[in-house]
Amino acid sequence: MKQPHRYTVVDVFTARPLAGNPVAVVFDADGLDTEAMQAIARWTNLSETTFVLPPTVPEADYRLRIFTPRNELPFAGHPTLGSAHAFLEAKRGTLRDGGRLVQQCGVGLVDVTVEDGPEGRELAFALPSAQLAPLAADDLAELGRILGRQPSPEAAPAIVDVGPRWVVLPLADAATVIDLQPDFARLAAFERRLGVTGLIVYGRYPQGEVSMEVRAFAPSSGVEEDPVCGSGNASAAAFQWERGLLPSDGIAYVAAQGRCVGRDGRVKVRVDAHGKVRVGGACVSCVEGTLSL
Repeated sequence: MKQPHRYTVVDVFTARPLAGNPVAVVFDADGLDTEAMQAIARWTNLSETTFVLPPTVPEADYRLRIFTPRNELPFAGHPTLGSAHAFLEAKRGTLRDGGRLVQQCGVGLVDVTVEDGPEGRELAFALPSAQLAPLAADDLAELGRILGRQPSPEAAPAIVDVGPRWVVLPLADAATVIDLQPDFARLAAFERRLGVTGLIVYGRYPQGEVSMEVRAFAPSSGVEEDPVCGSGNASAAAFQWERGLLPSDGIAYVAAQGRCVGRDGRVKVRVDAHGKVRVGGACVSCVEGTLSL
């Protein structure tokens, strides 16, 4: 007998359908094993597909497993926000005190806050603790060959571990980020050799409401370019804080991502005076249906 699973596709970091980063959210997933989840994620062919499960600890509202088309992730940003949005929209739970949900996933418990914004509901996650590690000189040289240009002199690139492990690389400005055309085959080999999820590049705009342009590449996970990446933007914020590139009393800014793949995402980033990072934005459901397996 076929078992139905409610299935929602949520566009994240936008209030306008088809402009953000979609995540497929599958409910009632406790009857699915890892192999089935990976097969579904490969079939949806989105950057991530999530599976909502009952929590195993009383502090959490739900448990989430997150898959790319090729592998499972312990944490990811836009799937966290999109899954929380779908969880509330499906009336699977209610908000705790302070307007928040608690997600259980591979990195532990992740706090998600929910509030009304100018474009409707906005959600934000608290970034798990970030760990930075330097890149070797040979790896820096290889990055230059992959990208066809050198990093910005403002800070040496680093691996930022927030569950996913991103190489974070500042470039001279936003225009340089937009013009980038990486060698994806070479980048995939680089990612596998270092054991990282992918590469985050960012560059600043000289002025305006949007502070920087961000791009995320993860060809070794089957995602050449992620349209709008929550953990990547959070890693870029943590990187800037650790390198002393942000005000010591904290900052809030908006990053843009997605224009190079036909999207128009807006990511709201806040870093407090202790270096704690929160990343959020709007979400909108675009597809609702049932998977019959």
